[in-house]
Amino acid sequence: MSTTAAVKSLPTTIGSFQAKTELSRLLRQVRAGKSFIITQRGKPVAEIKPLDKAPKAGRWGDMQGKIRISDDFCDPVDGMRDYMP
Repeated sequence: MSTTAAVKSLPTTIGSFQAKTELSRLLRQVRAGKSFIITQRGKPVAEIKPLDKAPKAGRWGDMQGKIRISDDFCDPVDGMRDYMP
């Protein structure tokens, strides 16, 4: 790995007030691969960086065969009969 590539991957430090006021811009840059260290009074407190892997979107029917609903699912619960019409 070249020195130039290592320097480019270092996170940029930004104060919490500036991060708050420029959050939309920061998020655009994070989507483009940039990382930020957020500081409060000069001390690092958080890091914003791209996700290693985007969360997988679920599909209709993904849980088919993995969930079982008991036969008495709709039966009244003991002690709740007093509250039923």
